[in-house]
Amino acid sequence: MTTGVRKSNAAKAGPDRVDGRRERGRSSYRRIVEAMMELIVEGDLSPSAARVAEEAGIGLRTVFRHFDDMDALYAEITRTITERVMPTVLAPYPDQPWRANIGELVRRRVEVFETTLPFRLAANIKRYQSPFLMGQYSRVVMLERELIVRLLPASVRTDRIGVEALCAALSFHTWRTLRHDQSLSPDEAGAVMGQMVDAVMATIVEGA
Repeated sequence: MTTGVRKSNAAKAGPDRVDGRRERGRSSYRRIVEAMMELIVEGDLSPSAARVAEEAGIGLRTVFRHFDDMDALYAEITRTITERVMPTVLAPYPDQPWRANIGELVRRRVEVFETTLPFRLAANIKRYQSPFLMGQYSRVVMLERELIVRLLPASVRTDRIGVEALCAALSFHTWRTLRHDQSLSPDEAGAVMGQMVDAVMATIVEGA
């Protein structure tokens, strides 16, 4: 009788132990990602796995139990940041003249670039040693260009130099230079980017 009770209790406890392990695993996973992101935001643009483990308060083995390598961790951070900014990036534009929509794009770029700045700086350090980060860099650059060009009417797209100048003014490279290299505040950098874009638009010849 006693043996049967013990077996019954063990059977009931089994799923609880499994669920407990899963929850601990999910908790560790979240702590690793959050620790990595926090370190990057704080200025450690190339944190080691050991540093991430220390920040997360877990063992180094746990980091590599969840992530095969640092690329896998960067991939998860990329997914997290993408989910955060894509609603802004892909929000529809009003039915208004293209110049007004480019002005709206400037506002969105300032918001998105400022949110992603530390993570893109960190990725830039590693991308020449990481096929994943290099591929991600190329995809993002192409998407950012496409989002500009699709706002332009056909008569504007014929001005190739004007379009290229607009893409350069609205690029992350420009934002990084203003914020990181020239140490401008977000508001100052946004004002400079807006002025650059206005200057370029003033030179664009429609139907050239």
